[in-house]
Amino acid sequence: MNTLPKAVDPQLTQHFSAWETIVTRLADIAGQLAVNLVAAAIILMLAVWISGWASRFVQGAIGRLHTKSHPPDPTLQTFVGSVVRFGVLAMGLVAVLQQLGVQATSIIAVLTAASLAIGLALQGALSNIAAGVMILIFRPYRVGDVIESSGRKGTVKALDLLVTELATPDNIKVVIPNGKIFADVILNYSTHRRRRVDVVFKVPLTADIVAVLQKLRDRVETDARVRKDPPPLIEVIDLTEVYAQAAIRVWVTREDAAAVNTDLMLSAHLLSENPESVLAPPRPSSVKDQSAPIPDKPRISLKALARGRRSGPKRPQSPPKA
Repeated sequence: MNTLPKAVDPQLTQHFSAWETIVTRLADIAGQLAVNLVAAAIILMLAVWISGWASRFVQGAIGRLHTKSHPPDPTLQTFVGSVVRFGVLAMGLVAVLQQLGVQATSIIAVLTAASLAIGLALQGALSNIAAGVMILIFRPYRVGDVIESSGRKGTVKALDLLVTELATPDNIKVVIPNGKIFADVILNYSTHRRRRVDVVFKVPLTADIVAVLQKLRDRVETDARVRKDPPPLIEVIDLTEVYAQAAIRVWVTREDAAAVNTDLMLSAHLLSENPESVLAPPRPSSVKDQSAPIPDKPRISLKALARGRRSGPKRPQSPPKA
């Protein structure tokens, strides 16, 4: 005898329906979140790529605006490029947050409410930005200059919105915040074309001081790297019971300063030990002569000279003799 199936419990049916609705809702949310995450990642990658492209484009545009008489300014190019890069990245981050469901009005409201805390937290960064703008305006140094600041010496490689990048003589990268540099003393070794080299040395009183100074004078006068104007100065600056202290002061180009300083120190040491020492000839300058070229003498053509003689005024003929 067949039996009829029992009726399903309505409460159980309602329970399964509720779970089915929750799972469907979670699947929809997860799918929408996955789409938003993928879209946000694409927007972020595009923002990074566009920021780099825009930075290079602006730097190239600034370089093309200059003429032959006004060469491109790498300092302005790097700084403006850095500003453009950070600006595009900031807009990209706002777009990413909007894609993830965070409204721009909410971001502005949160930033406004937390402006004091954010200002205190970003005090160092904001001071670095302000210092970078001041450095760009007053130009205490440019890209390519050799400077010394905050106990570091090197060649300026880049001036960004927040930091300045240096390369030390042994090729080590040094990153210094702009605020620290602007608040410290800045020594720029590349501003002036000429520099004075001062070498202080000691001569024993047992040696012939006059002969030592005279040989050093002959040395600097025959050195093509030493400028004649202002003239070299060799003087005795101190005298004790054991030695006499003298100084050599010469003017050279900034590129030859280190080599001339080394050469003069070695020459002074050798002559102080033995005034009869034979010194090696000075090394040639590493800088080309910046003086104006001497104009060539006008060339005289024999044909032009003969033509000028033929076309010149004729001499008056003497009257015929009777």
